[in-house]
Amino acid sequence: MWRGAAVRVLRGGGGGGGAGSPRAASGTAAAQLRRRLESELEDIRGAGTWKSERVIASRQGPHLRLAGGGAGILNFCANNYLGLSSHPEVIRAAVEALEKFGAGLSSVRFICGTQSIHKDLEEKIARFHHREDAILYASCFDANAGIFEALLTPEDAVLSDELNHASIIDGIRLCKANKYRYKHMDMQDLEAKLQDAQKHRLRLVATDGAFSMDGDIAPLREICQLAQKYDALVFIDECHATGFLGPNGRGTDELLGVMDKVTIINSTLGKALGGAAGGYTTGPKPLIDLLRQRSRPYLFSNSLPPAVVGCASKALDLLMESNAIAQSMAAKTQRFRSKMTAAGFTISGKDHPICPVMLGDARLAAVMAEDMLNRGIYVIGFSYPVVPKGKARIRVQISAVHSDEDIDRCVEAFTEVGRKHGALP
Repeated sequence: MWRGAAVRVLRGGGGGGGAGSPRAASGTAAAQLRRRLESELEDIRGAGTWKSERVIASRQGPHLRLAGGGAGILNFCANNYLGLSSHPEVIRAAVEALEKFGAGLSSVRFICGTQSIHKDLEEKIARFHHREDAILYASCFDANAGIFEALLTPEDAVLSDELNHASIIDGIRLCKANKYRYKHMDMQDLEAKLQDAQKHRLRLVATDGAFSMDGDIAPLREICQLAQKYDALVFIDECHATGFLGPNGRGTDELLGVMDKVTIINSTLGKALGGAAGGYTTGPKPLIDLLRQRSRPYLFSNSLPPAVVGCASKALDLLMESNAIAQSMAAKTQRFRSKMTAAGFTISGKDHPICPVMLGDARLAAVMAEDMLNRGIYVIGFSYPVVPKGKARIRVQISAVHSDEDIDRCVEAFTEVGRKHGALP
């Protein structure tokens, strides 16, 4: 009944009510809304930036089956950096947690939503990052939405890289601190902003450790030096670093030797660490205690489901037992980057498994991505508003479970498609 009524309203219908009645006005407003939305959607299609969702009919992994019969597809667009999304031990841990602790908690953490596995995982995360404590969230987007508002006041300042992830940007918007935006990885501009921010009580430099659209790594050594010089704190988002950057996969702070100089780390359980869901903040215990009291996404969101906690906990166990999986990423990444560069493509970033194939034109990126799928390679074109106008690209992501043959086949397909569409001579 309710669904039918809603459809009638959106179609401008609805029964009863004269021309001047509130019900008629509501119908008119709904019709206006429909026309505006349809026009906006048509503009997106016309610009070549429409994002379709392909349906996968198999587990996540390097080889996929798509709904509708597409089998044997090579997947080069997942955040499944370590290949743990379908690892048998990770799956087994999820099943065991599901059977022992149930499907979910039906509660937020502070009411009746904290189980022993939640506390165990938080302790394990803190130990992995060499920090005092950690707090779990439903996603890293929530972790970023919850930290700045809880930590910063109008007396403070936050200095953010202009290409930070949308979740950092949105989280900063929620706080009342004085906001500075510095040019991407520009240390001269950051220093100028830090000098201006000296009038504020506390200064927090916020940056992605690894930038998800460009595959470049923040100059954390230089950022930490400036933070020390100007008495600032450093926050990093490690979603595209945790698990595979650094000698033991602890992230960019380990990679660049500044683990003792970064105060706060936010990261995800939904990429390298099993790929299910969830995020976290790790850092000083008083900060984590404060977040448990004041962070709105934590206080007003259900606890992570036990199966998700089980996945992530086992993924961390595998990482802490051996760094072999994490270390295997470097050679595979270098193989793809060097072969694509030799073929004539421009690959953004450096030494990161995110390998953006820069094309510039949104339509070209979309058409080439579609043609790659026709050749059995699953990649996605990215264009405005996900990336700046004129900087469309196909983002390729290398996984530890890609074979050399998988990588070579991907490069061959790119070369064929690039020549076909004029991206290569």
